[in-house]
Amino acid sequence: MGDYFQTDWAAMTVNDWVGLIMTVVVFFVMIWAYVYTFNPKNHDKLEDQRFIPFDDDENKDQFRNGEKK
Repeated sequence: MGDYFQTDWAAMTVNDWVGLIMTVVVFFVMIWAYVYTFNPKNHDKLEDQRFIPFDDDENKDQFRNGEKK
């Protein structure tokens, strides 16, 4: 089984390296995002931004507190 997962690092092309680096970076960014999102001390900060997609200049605060005013 070890021979199946063996990598020939010298045979990797530039595209292989770019893909490997991007995969590792995205993996760590996703871990950071999950930890940041599910950390209880960030709850209030994230709740304040909950309705950003609904905010516009004309109807600001229309959907606050989960109900339409």
